[in-house]
Amino acid sequence: MNAKLIKTGKVIDNKEILAVELTNNKGTYVKIYNYGAIVSKFVVVNADGEKQDIVLGLDDFEDYVQTDYLENYPYLGAVIGRYANRIKNGEFSIDGVPFKLAQNNGSDCLHGGLRGFDRRVWDILPTIDPSVTLQYLSPDGEEGFPGNLAVQLTFKLTDENELILDYKATTDIPTAINLTHHGYFNLSPKGGNIGSHIHHMPASYYLEQDSNYVVTGKLVAVEGTIHDFLGPKPIAQDWNAQEGYDQTYVLDKEYGTLTLASETSEAESGLTLSVYTTEPIAHFYTGKYINVRNAKGGKDYHAFEGFCVETQHHPNAINIPAFPGTVLRPGEEYHQTTIFKIGLTSI
Repeated sequence: MNAKLIKTGKVIDNKEILAVELTNNKGTYVKIYNYGAIVSKFVVVNADGEKQDIVLGLDDFEDYVQTDYLENYPYLGAVIGRYANRIKNGEFSIDGVPFKLAQNNGSDCLHGGLRGFDRRVWDILPTIDPSVTLQYLSPDGEEGFPGNLAVQLTFKLTDENELILDYKATTDIPTAINLTHHGYFNLSPKGGNIGSHIHHMPASYYLEQDSNYVVTGKLVAVEGTIHDFLGPKPIAQDWNAQEGYDQTYVLDKEYGTLTLASETSEAESGLTLSVYTTEPIAHFYTGKYINVRNAKGGKDYHAFEGFCVETQHHPNAINIPAFPGTVLRPGEEYHQTTIFKIGLTSI
C-alpha cells in the first residue's frame, strides 16, 4: 500500500489544497482532500472484477467550492465538526456559562454552523504508517464554540479493505464536541436509487425528533415501526417514499467498544459495506435533500441516490443530560474510531 500527495493548484485561507491518494494490494483506491477531509473517491473491485466508485462526489476540487453546489449543500464526503447534526436553537451551556451558535438550519445549528470543519483547510502531518493524518486547529470562539480545539483525523486503508478513521482532539477550555464523517455511499454499479440495497442495523431503539429533525431526548423502540433494521431488509421496504430515512439509531452495544454499526449490500455489484464504530449511535440518512448538478462523470445526483451512516454521539446531547456526555475538558482526549469495510457477498 502507498500514500501519494497531489497538488490541486488551489489555495484557500492562504493554505495549499492537496489531495492524498491511498491504495492497497486489493486494487482499492481512496482520494482525500485536506479541505474538509473530503473523501471524494472510494474505488473498489466488485464481484465481477470491475472497478467501481462507491461514494458520491465531484470530479474536480474547485467544484466543491462553487456557489451552486453550496446553495444546495449536501456535505458530500466531508468531516463534520465541531458538532454533528443539530443543536436545538443553536445554544447550550457548560458549567452554567451560555453559548450561542449560528442558526443555520431554521432556528437550530446544523453540522457545526455556517462554516464548520467541512469547509476548513486541514494541515497534513507526517505519518509513519501508510496512512495520512490531517490536523485542524479550531480557535476559541469559532462558530461560537468555546476553547482552542486541536483535532487530528487519521485515514488508513488496510489490505483487508478497511478504511479506518481515527479521531483525536484536545481543548484548553471546556467545549462541546461531536465529530462524524458525511460520506454518501451507493453500491450499485449503475448508481441511482438506493432503495433496493439490503440494510441491517443492530439498533433496538431510535431517537425521537421534532419537526426540524432535532433529537428530543426520548428513545423509541424500533419494534413494529418502519425503523426496524434488526433483520436485513431492502432500504425502501418500509420507508415513506417521500421522506426516506433521516434518523438516529442507538446501537445495541457496550459504550466505547468497537462493534458493528451497520451492514449494507447490493446484489448486482456483490458488494457489502460494513461499518464498525466505537460511537454509541449511527445516524442513517438516505439523501432526501440531494440535489447536485454536474457531479462525477457529468451526472446529476438526485434524492435517495446515496446513503450515509454517520457514527457519532447522540445529537443535541449537549442539551440532554441523560445522554452520553459531549463536553471535552482540558486534560482529556476525545477519541473515536470508525471503520468502513468493503467485502463481497458473492464471487
